[in-house]
Amino acid sequence: MTTQSAAAAEFARRQQSPLQRLQALLHAYPWLSPLFILIMSFIVFTAMNSRFASPASLGLLLQQTAVVAALAIGQTLIILTAGIDLSVGAITILSMMVMASLARDGGMNGALALLIGILAATAAGLLNGVLVTRLNLPPFIVTLGTLSIFTALALLYSGGSSIQADHLPSILNSLGEGFGPRGGFRLTWGVVVVGIMYVVVGFVLAQTAWGRHVYAVGDDRESARLSGVATGRVLLAVYTVAGLIYGIAAWVLIGRSGAATPNAIVDANLNSITAVVIGGTSLFGGRGRLIGTLIGALIVQSLQFGLSLAGIDQQYRVLATGVLVIVAVAVDQWIRRVKA
Repeated sequence: MTTQSAAAAEFARRQQSPLQRLQALLHAYPWLSPLFILIMSFIVFTAMNSRFASPASLGLLLQQTAVVAALAIGQTLIILTAGIDLSVGAITILSMMVMASLARDGGMNGALALLIGILAATAAGLLNGVLVTRLNLPPFIVTLGTLSIFTALALLYSGGSSIQADHLPSILNSLGEGFGPRGGFRLTWGVVVVGIMYVVVGFVLAQTAWGRHVYAVGDDRESARLSGVATGRVLLAVYTVAGLIYGIAAWVLIGRSGAATPNAIVDANLNSITAVVIGGTSLFGGRGRLIGTLIGALIVQSLQFGLSLAGIDQQYRVLATGVLVIVAVAVDQWIRRVKA
């Protein structure tokens, strides 16, 4: 019987058109299409300006991608559950201003201030999760509201002023320190930390029961509940873990920008969502891989970096990003039509 079923499946596959086989392949491996876009971007931008592919430029590209890539990890977790987080940038800025304000000019031990800042972000994520799971409010509405709340708290707490790196302890600036040959390919410790985060969270999603539950909740929450999955707890954990990730991203951001300012990453919400969607994670939940998110973040930053080197105006860079988002969602809709 098994042999007959395998033969029938092989026969059905052979009956498919090339377009249908491509659709099925992208359904199984959603990160393939963004990988193709990334490769094509590198080819095009290198042809436009050879400096794009230089070791120094590639190292700078990774450094510029680090913050968006970190935020996109938390955004991926939430979108996998068919939610969305519009407060990602506000939580990150709040966390950054808390840790920087506490440690300013030796006011508090740097490590303790860092821990409190990360805990503040985790608590903000927990609040989002409580509102979504306990009050059954839509994630879009919840995070739209907390976006304003956390932004206001960050401004009130910091007084709206920036804190430069020379007023901060070395631990808060440490992730901005680079290594590698001068004039060549250089990385910062922030890039390394973000890379470790991708490995850890990617492993959890792919190899643990909790990761399978995240996908199950996003695919069909009611079916997951009937199967014994504690859907409320899974969602609460997802938003809390996302907050923790945003707190670590705040640390990376201080190192990257060389200051803590409430006006940082004004486009964090758009860029993190764009990276996740372009990376092949479905806005309807239940499908996507973290490797796709990393590729999506690289595409977003490559677009900005490559068009800048080519001398293209900022308005056209924003236009290109918008077109990519629409195309990515359209491709996702097409891929979802494949029959299981």
